[in-house]
Amino acid sequence: MKIMFVCLGNICRSPTAHAIAIKRAIEQGLTYIEFSSSGTSGYHVGEHPDERAITHGARHGYDLSRLTAQRLSQDDFYEQDLILTMDEQNYRDVLAMQPEDATAMIKRLLDYHPDHELTQVPDPYYGGQAGFDAVIAMCETAIDSLFILLNNR
Repeated sequence: MKIMFVCLGNICRSPTAHAIAIKRAIEQGLTYIEFSSSGTSGYHVGEHPDERAITHGARHGYDLSRLTAQRLSQDDFYEQDLILTMDEQNYRDVLAMQPEDATAMIKRLLDYHPDHELTQVPDPYYGGQAGFDAVIAMCETAIDSLFILLNNR
C-alpha cells in the first residue's frame, strides 16, 4: 500500500505527517505501507522542510531532515493507493488535478481524526511556534486512527 500526504508547498504539514507515519508504521510493524508527501504547488520543489517543522518534529521524535519537497504529479494518481490532503483547499485542488481514470482514493487526513469537528490541519508557516506542535498532535491522532482501520481490514 502507498500513502501520500499533500499540502500546498510540502515543507510543513505534509512532510510532518510523512515523518510521523514512517515512525508509527515502523513501531507497529506495518512494513507493507510506503509513505511519501508532496505539494499542490511547486514553490519549494527540491527544498528540505521548513526549519521550524524539522525542529518541532525532532522534539517529538520525528526526523523530517531527510525529506525533500516535491510537487504532486499526474502519475501519483495511479501510483498511490491513498492521497491524504491537509485542508479543504488542498482537497479541492487535488480533486481538480485528478484524472478521470485515476485509481488513488483521495481523502482529507482529518477524515480519520476522531474529533469530527476538526476538518483542517492549519498551516503553521505564517504563525507562531505553537502551530507546529498543533500540526504534530493532529497528525499523530489521525494517523493512529488510520492505522487502526488498516489493521482491522
